Amino acid sequence: MKKVFIAALVVLALVLAAGPMTGTADAKTYRINLATATTGGAYYPIGNAMASIWGKNLEGVRASAQSTAGTPQNVELMRDGEVQIAIGQNGICYYAYNGKGTYEGKPPYTDMRGMFVLYPNVMHWIVRKGAGINSVADFKGKKFVPGQVASATEVNSREMMEVYGLNYMKDQGEVNVNADFVGYNEAVDLMKNNQTDGTHIAGGVPTASIIDVLSSGTAELMSMEPDKIQEIVTKFPWYFPFTIKAGSYPNQEKDIETLALANILFTDAKIDEELIYMLTKATYEHHDDLVMAHKATVYTVIENSLKGMTIPMHAGSIRYLTEKGITVPDNLIVK
Repeated sequence: MKKVFIAALVVLALVLAAGPMTGTADAKTYRINLATATTGGAYYPIGNAMASIWGKNLEGVRASAQSTAGTPQNVELMRDGEVQIAIGQNGICYYAYNGKGTYEGKPPYTDMRGMFVLYPNVMHWIVRKGAGINSVADFKGKKFVPGQVASATEVNSREMMEVYGLNYMKDQGEVNVNADFVGYNEAVDLMKNNQTDGTHIAGGVPTASIIDVLSSGTAELMSMEPDKIQEIVTKFPWYFPFTIKAGSYPNQEKDIETLALANILFTDAKIDEELIYMLTKATYEHHDDLVMAHKATVYTVIENSLKGMTIPMHAGSIRYLTEKGITVPDNLIVK
């Protein structure tokens, strides 16, 4: 009887031990690299905020954000498996997924997947006071910073200037704008030092580098003409009209009429569904922390999660959005 009792205790001990052992074996840990853009824009602080939200609130998740040259580099980093999550402009992501536009002749990145829309990426045209520039058309023969070479901002500059008959790319016909290809902070420094006449900066409202240059009193924001706005929207449908309300920036006394497009969070189809589900869920559940990092993310609510999405969605995000009552259209689901 004693032997039976002892044997029963041994069996019970093994059974109790099996639970934690199984749980430990099944537990997953994730190391996430999140690609953003240059430190002078909105992507970088927003990316750092998301990495912090995930790391603090999700067990087994270690996340960090890294600065990059922007969406085109983020696409390549994702394709090469060097990052797992990235922020990007929807137009560039559309080009990459379909092998069109700036990705013409390259293999389409058909494993790219959207997670959700973040906020509008607003096109800011900034001109040096005294440069005699009242329209984008006036950049003809002037010095201009379109962004870093092949960055999403530079592609935006190229697309919009094309409608005005302007070109700064030597391999794309007659050059009638003198371009310096530098980042946001460098563009601001050039303007402060009277070394350029203007720049285009794409970012959330407000963007730090724009606050800097407008605070200095050396530059001002410039509106686009309504007919040109409509022409660009017709030619490149991921853009939409946007108003930068007066007072959004220092020394901005009037509304600015311009364009915007959607910034999205994207990933790769091979990334674990459960992980993407958890990241999507945590971002929305800790929205206040995101807004503290940048006011543009006030827009990052579940009702806006698909507005402007141009590529198919990841299964993990689809699962979370569906649970919350969001209908994901068929064109964003890979069958």
